[in-house]
Amino acid sequence: MVGVAFITLLYRMEDLFSSIKLPEYTKAAVGGFIVGAIGIYFPHIFGVGYDAIGMALIEKLPWYLLIALVFFKIVATSVTIGSGGSGGIFAPSLFIGAMTGSAFGYAVHYLFPVVTASSGAYSLVGMGALVSATTHGPLGAIFILFEMTGDYKIILPLMLSCIISTVVARHIKRESIYTLKLVRRGTDIRAGREVNILKSILVKDAMTKDVEVVSEQMHLDKLLNSTLTSKHSSFPVVDDKGFLSGIISFQDFKEIMMEKELDALIIVKDIATSAVVTVTQNQNLDKALEKIGFRNIERLPVVDENNPRKIIGILSRRDIFAAYNKAVINRSLARGMKGNQ
Repeated sequence: MVGVAFITLLYRMEDLFSSIKLPEYTKAAVGGFIVGAIGIYFPHIFGVGYDAIGMALIEKLPWYLLIALVFFKIVATSVTIGSGGSGGIFAPSLFIGAMTGSAFGYAVHYLFPVVTASSGAYSLVGMGALVSATTHGPLGAIFILFEMTGDYKIILPLMLSCIISTVVARHIKRESIYTLKLVRRGTDIRAGREVNILKSILVKDAMTKDVEVVSEQMHLDKLLNSTLTSKHSSFPVVDDKGFLSGIISFQDFKEIMMEKELDALIIVKDIATSAVVTVTQNQNLDKALEKIGFRNIERLPVVDENNPRKIIGILSRRDIFAAYNKAVINRSLARGMKGNQ
């Protein structure tokens, strides 16, 4: 849970500093000021923190300072990276894990002094558990911590803690501290190239702005005439104000199209589907294709983000595949030109 808190605060700090309308060097100065202010009272947070880790391992830090250092190291690291400063994740993870494990060790050793080890041992295992939680890589953490100690006695508790930490962290937050940055940029390393390409294209770049709509008051005979001259098999339905009220497809009226006596009695509103699946122009094509596949429909109305009943375009399977093919060709050409250079 501490590892997940670290990941969450880190990216929230990045978002916070990104939203501040200041020059980048000013943001870095603000971040440096905050970290410096923390360091006045807790100088252990400065640098990689190996000296503080060593003190935790030999039980030279009181329990209340350990807890404080967990919190302030997370804040200091998040502010540093979020404000544009240079820094890594691995060393801070070791530091936070050491302090967390040592604080936990103090508690359990106080409660069960006969059956538990000293806080220094818990500090060592805590480092591996925290690295596992943030990176979702238990094997790497296990090997690194074992190399640091060379003690076979630590292997079993280290393996158990790292694996449990990884499972719990993945359950709370699917992405690690590294993969979350890629996902936020639209790249999912677990997905194939096709999904990543679709995620990189927005609906507004593939949709058709010329939309064929039908009025909900149109009679069936006029609807039949409209479909005969159109290349589409489904149409958004609009009310008298031009707002989306439903969608109608050939499947909705094919069973009654032969009943000629009903042509002048039935209107579109009677047979249209009112539960319309829509997309907005700033959603990506992967999300749009997911909606099309889930309902097995051919076209999606594109609506305004601020008014879900205002149609601004239409997106079809053909539009999605055409945009995908174009993106693949452009990427291939770009790689070819780069290779020739």
